Amino acid sequence: MCMGKWGFIGGGKKMVKSRIPVALTVAGSDSGGGAGIQADLRTFAFHCVHGTSALTCVTAQNTLGVMRVDAMAAEAVAAQIEAVVGDIGVDAVKTGMLLNREIMTVVASQVESLKMENLVVDPVMVSRSGDRLIDDGAIAFLRDNLIPLATLVTPNRFEAQILSGLEIFSLDDMKAAAQEIYRSGAKAVLVKGGGMAGDLRGIDVWFDGMQLEVLKTENVETGNTHGTGCTLSAAICANLALGKDLFTSVTLAKNYVTNALKYALDIGAGQGPVGHFFPLLPK
Repeated sequence: MCMGKWGFIGGGKKMVKSRIPVALTVAGSDSGGGAGIQADLRTFAFHCVHGTSALTCVTAQNTLGVMRVDAMAAEAVAAQIEAVVGDIGVDAVKTGMLLNREIMTVVASQVESLKMENLVVDPVMVSRSGDRLIDDGAIAFLRDNLIPLATLVTPNRFEAQILSGLEIFSLDDMKAAAQEIYRSGAKAVLVKGGGMAGDLRGIDVWFDGMQLEVLKTENVETGNTHGTGCTLSAAICANLALGKDLFTSVTLAKNYVTNALKYALDIGAGQGPVGHFFPLLPK
């Protein structure tokens, strides 16, 4: 299906290479395969977008949790980005776990110097359960230097609290936080409600300086939700690479994640991942 649209087209003797949309993920590796670059690359592939990557860290993790994290050297992260952009080129970029200030610094520098567009920043700093993942210095740098370069920033509830300085307990709080984060310089903000309680669970708030929207899809009851944040931002990135506008990319990505949750994988002894390849699974 993807080949027919984006692959090679031929007329007998000569093969002509068509333009293939390309997305880049700058994120960490999840050895369990549920989140990070593994989730991003599967999501790109589902959307018929060629996925490239710049690895920021390697984690030892599974469905039960993270056992170890090893950071890549900042120079190695920069080299990966330069290698991809210099040869292949990219149509959209997403960032996930950047881990520390040194890596964030080179990523921000590369985004500016290489004039990378359609940047989706998933500000991975706090888990959905509220556990802090990076230190205060890295959080400040991300807020002040990377988010202003973003086309879209996609914080969860706890990340939105840190970035906005506001407590979030209600839909009105989510709206206020989205508007406050927008003032940091991002072109648009999507405050995710996956960590909210009750009827607010799964409701997201969008703000782009003019349009304030409450986005709701079907609520899927499953304990296997690992990688939802990575998958959402990757799906947005893929749709941007395909040339869709930002708001359409967000709504399509939310629908993709909802379907992936319906086919979440019950693997391991803990929280399994969403089913990125749900069209291939038995109905």
